Amino acid sequence: MSQNLKADLVLGFCTVIWGATFVIVKDALVDASVFVFLALRFLVAAAVLLVIYHREVRRLRAAGFGASALSGGALMGSVLFGGFALQTAGIRFTSPSKAAFITGFSVVLVPMLLAVWGHTRIQVWVWVGALTALAGLYYLAVPSAREFSRLNRGDLLVLCAAVLFAVHIIAVGVYTTRQSPAALSLVQVVMMALLTVIAVPVFAITGSQTARVHWTAGLVAAVLATGVLATALAFSAQVWAQQHASASHTAILFSLEPVFAAITSFVFLHERLGARALAGAGLILAGILLVELRGSGEPAAPESLAERGNF
Repeated sequence: MSQNLKADLVLGFCTVIWGATFVIVKDALVDASVFVFLALRFLVAAAVLLVIYHREVRRLRAAGFGASALSGGALMGSVLFGGFALQTAGIRFTSPSKAAFITGFSVVLVPMLLAVWGHTRIQVWVWVGALTALAGLYYLAVPSAREFSRLNRGDLLVLCAAVLFAVHIIAVGVYTTRQSPAALSLVQVVMMALLTVIAVPVFAITGSQTARVHWTAGLVAAVLATGVLATALAFSAQVWAQQHASASHTAILFSLEPVFAAITSFVFLHERLGARALAGAGLILAGILLVELRGSGEPAAPESLAERGNF
């Protein structure tokens, strides 16, 4: 089996896991506030990776924890922290399926951001795909043409998260060419855990969000599932796989995430999207496929972005 095929299978596994977590997170937020849940999730993930990559810790220590060893993972972790904070907060106010399809818009943003940072012309099909996906977002997020003022704030939060997830896909493509995948995986998750632990008291003190946790079997299961499978293992797998797959190729595989999220939500929550929402979801997927299949080729290689100082 070729490395490219292995990478595709690994990225497909990540997509299935992440798609299922939208329902898991929605249920977990009944028993915990956003940042408490994220802190628990990422602390578990960091503990797992510290065990798996204990040799990498010794290498980082021997290197003096210099900027060259930590900068990539720290940036990736900071971007993911922002993305997960916005997405998790948004899931409180919207459905798992809608959150997943809006998150999928990050796939459309990847080639556009690569083009902007790479200073190359955006292909026509990328624009067509982006506009198609934007139309899909409108139909998915706005209940009806007369109710634009009732746009769900959860949908807007998830849309902001999608931008950060697109940046993360690109950052992974850049830094895996220069640093150890194990070190990147470890540092990014430790950074996420650190930022969420800091966020809990900060948001509580400012009155933005009261720290809340009610220990239940469901919450424990959610923390373990998202911490071990969806974070420690899946993000480590992504970092490894993107050594053998381009950022845009990774993005098209990730476009299946909302499909798995919708299936999971239908099976476990009996969620059914209305005709308007289904039309929006279909347009988003169509936009993703237009960008990735017709807008062939990457606007700029990750290596060139790194050389130009964009990361």
